[in-house]
Amino acid sequence: MRALTKLTWVELKLYLREPIGTFFTLAFPLLLLFLFGSIYGNEPSDFLGGRGSVDNSVPGYLAIIIGAIGMQGIPINLSSYRERGILRRYRATPLRPLAVLGAQVIVMSIIALIGMALLYVAGRAVYDLAIPSAPSDVALAVTLSAFSFFAIGFVLASVLPTARTAQAVGLALYMPMMFISGAGMPRQMLPEALVKFSNFLPLTHVVTLIQDLWMGDGWNLVSLAALAGTLVIGVVVAAFTFRWE
Repeated sequence: MRALTKLTWVELKLYLREPIGTFFTLAFPLLLLFLFGSIYGNEPSDFLGGRGSVDNSVPGYLAIIIGAIGMQGIPINLSSYRERGILRRYRATPLRPLAVLGAQVIVMSIIALIGMALLYVAGRAVYDLAIPSAPSDVALAVTLSAFSFFAIGFVLASVLPTARTAQAVGLALYMPMMFISGAGMPRQMLPEALVKFSNFLPLTHVVTLIQDLWMGDGWNLVSLAALAGTLVIGVVVAAFTFRWE
């Protein structure tokens, strides 16, 4: 436990020094909040089903944080460690493999919580963001969503050989998914063909699951099943494909 604590502290400091990771998890969601909040405000809109723009968008911004960690944070970190031989050296120490991987999960969870807390506080203070109708259910949905994308991140880290490749592939997958999943903009603004395609994207189900619970519409069982399946498949694939060197 002591080794895990020390390793987690070191990994947290290293992550906060990474500009891309901290931008997408801590700064970018806040930029979107203030940019679109200043344009559209948070008055109820018929176009958004009687919801305010900020109320409708913040669950999507939470999904942006989750997606960034899964598609950028974990793959870049672990691919970089493998490329530089750090994972191989870890295996030669008394540290257990689960401690190394567990530290990554703990750090990414902490970063996600910090980013989400900043977003919520800013939304409440500036735009009177609606309080979630079922906070405990939203917390469970966020946890499931985060671990589903952590699993995706470990799969990417398993198959991508270098940090540069992980960054390029992660961005290539993440950026289009962010914009058509409802995370970056309401899906009501997209063409019907893109809306249908986005139903197959895991980030769409993150947005849908969190948004429905936030607004009091209950659990979306399709999104719940999709993310649970993503988690299980991701863990299984990562377990069979992860390489230490």
